[in-house]
Amino acid sequence: MFGGPQSILVLSQNTKRESGRKVQLENINAGKAIADVIRTCLGPQAMLKMLMDPMGGIVMTNDGNAILREITVQHPAAKSMIEIARTQDEEVGDGTTSVIVLAGEMLAAAEPFLQQQIHPTVIIRAYREALEDIIKHLQSDLSVALDIGNKEKMGEVVKSCVGTKFIGKWSDLAVKIALDAVHTVTLNENGRLEVDIKRYAKVEKIPGGSIEESCVLRGVMLNKDVTHPKMRRYIENPRIVLLDCALEYKKGESQTSVEIVGEQDFTRMLQIEEEFVHRVCSDIIAVKPDVVFTEKGVSDLAQHFLLKAGITAVRRLRKTDNLRIARACGATIVNRTEELTEKDVGTGAGLFEVKKIGDEYFTFVTQCKDPKACTIVLRGASKDILNETERNLQDALHVARNLVLEPRVVAGGGAIEMSVSQLLTRKQLKGPYTAVAGALEIIPRTLAQNCGANTIRTLTALRAKHASHSGDGVCAWGIDGESGEIVDMNVRGIWEPLAVKMQTYKTAVETAILLLRIDDIVSGSKKKNDKESVAPAAPANQGED
Repeated sequence: MFGGPQSILVLSQNTKRESGRKVQLENINAGKAIADVIRTCLGPQAMLKMLMDPMGGIVMTNDGNAILREITVQHPAAKSMIEIARTQDEEVGDGTTSVIVLAGEMLAAAEPFLQQQIHPTVIIRAYREALEDIIKHLQSDLSVALDIGNKEKMGEVVKSCVGTKFIGKWSDLAVKIALDAVHTVTLNENGRLEVDIKRYAKVEKIPGGSIEESCVLRGVMLNKDVTHPKMRRYIENPRIVLLDCALEYKKGESQTSVEIVGEQDFTRMLQIEEEFVHRVCSDIIAVKPDVVFTEKGVSDLAQHFLLKAGITAVRRLRKTDNLRIARACGATIVNRTEELTEKDVGTGAGLFEVKKIGDEYFTFVTQCKDPKACTIVLRGASKDILNETERNLQDALHVARNLVLEPRVVAGGGAIEMSVSQLLTRKQLKGPYTAVAGALEIIPRTLAQNCGANTIRTLTALRAKHASHSGDGVCAWGIDGESGEIVDMNVRGIWEPLAVKMQTYKTAVETAILLLRIDDIVSGSKKKNDKESVAPAAPANQGED
């Protein structure tokens, strides 16, 4: 009696389970493929990838996020892997390569369990439990508090970040730049700590010169020149006014037509325009500024009035640049010239000057008393080198920012992964929970692979070091990314911010959980013909009513 409704139901359920497993294995393979692409980009001996875009532009980088941003993939699981690199970059700014490699390994660790017919929910539950344990250990016994006032210790952590990048050769300079910039933009108001490097630490790249010439300005630099050649280009202790309005006659919003009967009407029109511009300039001249920056235009007539008053004008600034100048010199951005008062004038800057670098003119507002904004000037041989240097510097800036906001660090060089892996193994829970411990070892393994060491021997020795560690402190033995030897990270001084590591583990495990939960991929696109056949029916009925 085979063939009843119950047996058909069992068959269909089995078919569904099989297709679901097939999709899960496909997702795992897609995740592993993405991880394999950038596995060689981890550590100090990391290789660079050269990427070409459709327009013929070239990107040379070992930054995980920058590489994956340029790659075009079709598989939806691979797209979500690329998305986690962007999340990591926006959240903590570093660890983009680590998070992809780790997520790929977490998925690979789940593969044998799926093939053993273990339900994905069981694997997910174990992964969740492992993540909770990892976070608990990281926050308590595996991380060390850092004194922000200790510049040397802060420098060590930033240096560990920079050491794996192209800019590692100039690590001392990069560390100095990153710490100076973050220190400048840190704002502590009534117990509220704000470190907005994205808005207030601008990177200006100028091709030419050498990387050693890069520096942090105590103020702001803009790629602008004065509006009139006779205006002053060097002013000490300038009084600065910032405007967000046009110093020209306001034109009609839409098509405006004016009917002129006689010649005197035309003369009157010009006279009204001149009176308006004169009134606007008089409002500015009344507060006796030396420099006027505006986000809008400055007419020839306004230039004439300002020049006669000995005022320098710079026009068409970006909003972001205007905000930086406001923070640097203490000025307030004003929308209407009638409302200008003495307290809106910025007097915090020590020097205003316009200099020519290469082919272009740059305006400097520097020597500020207490600038809460700064500009990082990067010099380098070519545009590609400058772009890569900027990407590396952004990572260093983010690491410094993370330390200011959360001053705790963990040992680098794969030491922390090995410590966490040992702690999870000691719990002696079988199955997927232990698989997470094995997956974490991918970081030290990849570091050893990338510098050409004997992977199996190195990892076995490192595992033994951690297993035999019985001291009170954190076991900080990890892999030296330069030589592949096992070294004590306390001695070598390689540390990573806790915030970066926590985000890496959370993102990697949660992405693995998300992809394991998917048991089918369905395309959501409709056929055109279906829409056309449905569409015309509606209007006819409306007409009949």
